[in-house]
Amino acid sequence: MRTSPALRAAALAATATMLLPLTACSGSGGDASAGTDRTQNFPHAANAADASVPAALAAQKLTWKLCPAPSAAQGGGTAPPSPLPGGASAGRGGPARTAPPSPAPGGTPWECTFMKVPLDYAKPDGETISLELIRARAKDRSKRIGSLIFNFGGPGASGVSTLPAFGNSYEKLRTRYDLVSFDPRGVGRSAGVKCMDDKQLDARFETDGTPDDAAEEKVLVAEQKKFVAACKKNSGAELPFVGTTDAARDMDLMRQVLGDDKLHYFGISYGTELGGVYAHLFPKNIGRAVLDGVVDPTEDYQQSSIGQTKGFQLALDNFTKDCADRGDACPLPGTTTKEIEQGIAELLGRLEKQPIQGLGSRKLTQTLAITGIAAALYSKETWPLLEQGIDEADGGSGALLLALADSLNGRSENGHYDNSTAANTAVNCVDSKQRFSLDRTRSLLPEFRKLSRIFGDYMGWGLMQCTGWPVPGAWITPDVSAHGAPPVLVIGNTGDPATPYTGAKAMAEALGKGVGVQMTYKGQGHGAYNSGNACVQKEVGGYLLDGKVPAAGTVCR
Repeated sequence: MRTSPALRAAALAATATMLLPLTACSGSGGDASAGTDRTQNFPHAANAADASVPAALAAQKLTWKLCPAPSAAQGGGTAPPSPLPGGASAGRGGPARTAPPSPAPGGTPWECTFMKVPLDYAKPDGETISLELIRARAKDRSKRIGSLIFNFGGPGASGVSTLPAFGNSYEKLRTRYDLVSFDPRGVGRSAGVKCMDDKQLDARFETDGTPDDAAEEKVLVAEQKKFVAACKKNSGAELPFVGTTDAARDMDLMRQVLGDDKLHYFGISYGTELGGVYAHLFPKNIGRAVLDGVVDPTEDYQQSSIGQTKGFQLALDNFTKDCADRGDACPLPGTTTKEIEQGIAELLGRLEKQPIQGLGSRKLTQTLAITGIAAALYSKETWPLLEQGIDEADGGSGALLLALADSLNGRSENGHYDNSTAANTAVNCVDSKQRFSLDRTRSLLPEFRKLSRIFGDYMGWGLMQCTGWPVPGAWITPDVSAHGAPPVLVIGNTGDPATPYTGAKAMAEALGKGVGVQMTYKGQGHGAYNSGNACVQKEVGGYLLDGKVPAAGTVCR
């Protein structure tokens, strides 16, 4: 079956703190010490933020050309010469894109270029890597403010691939800004992290991510060790240098190279954490900044996983309530929200024992079904697909749920994966100090199960994503305090599954008094601006285009 345009659009929107099929386990006996480098041969650049940038790099001239077709690592159609990944990023699901991006409205072309940055900011005169940038130039050059830089989240999302796909959504902002995005270091064509190849990733995502006994745990641990070994083998030298602090420093260099006095910024999902870290490092350099679909900067890895479990359960509750309210118009069994959820739980129980036919020779397993359900909960627009997918799976066909899972895992119809799984893991694990042993994870599972019988085990086992990773993490939580920065607009969506609403308040407070300005959208789905809500878009447009900061506490419905 072909993936629908609605699914592809939702997949693009799923640029969240990534919810991955959780196979990151290790057999180590205890939680790893935050500062322990397991391999001892990976230098760590956690303190590189104090380094200066060579004048030659700040003065480099960019050569913009018409953008080529996306690479395999960005979700394009060319078979990858080496490993690619999946998660929440542009290009997930659907046919691989083999053509350059279509022009922006009015025929403005999308232009691409590469910018050199230091690999290690602690050695700014040393080795460099190249980051790919994309832009569509402002329509009104006489009233142009500057560049508006986007990060769509993940971590692991390709901005080069995602921005053109959302061109229509941001067209009003292009009246006064060049719309600019980029593949952060480790993503796409920006020295993309490589781990497993397509066949190996298929096997990884088919592994049972919610083991029920010692034998299944052993398989999960072995699969994770393979993944870590592949990442170390194929990208070991760059793994220490793909963290959020390095990406924030890249953005400030980008600001200089683009010729902007201030960094005007639009961060979504993980992009809000990146924006907060930038504001902390460069408070005087921030211009107008919007953080939408906000990651809670005060939560550690465990707390964030708990928050996401609650968020996806809330989204599922809203989905099942909508189904129940429509009565016979909803084909799922049950007349109440509890009965409909029970039917979903029973389906997942059957898939645990016996996978069903999916796409081609591939089967829909329990873990892939949970992944597909999560993918569809990112946007209310894909609830009909979720409803259809669950109904079809009840009848023995897992094609649609598997396609939804592929959309989140970064697998296109040609069987190739983008590089978002590898990039997501690499960034998360160089950022977070927390490492969870098998025993510690087991001990926490009851708490996760209590929060959600659908997502509890799935999210609980995901705590082990970074266990055994060869690079130590930089922090328990990031510092986003930004004393001296101008107002930063922070938008929370009350129905957001991936970045729960409470994160917006925490981010606004952490940025500091007079800096973080919180706004609320009472809606469904991940993020607010791309919901199409007229109130949200009016307030954001007034701020970015005219400098009118919304009143703190503004609510849009």
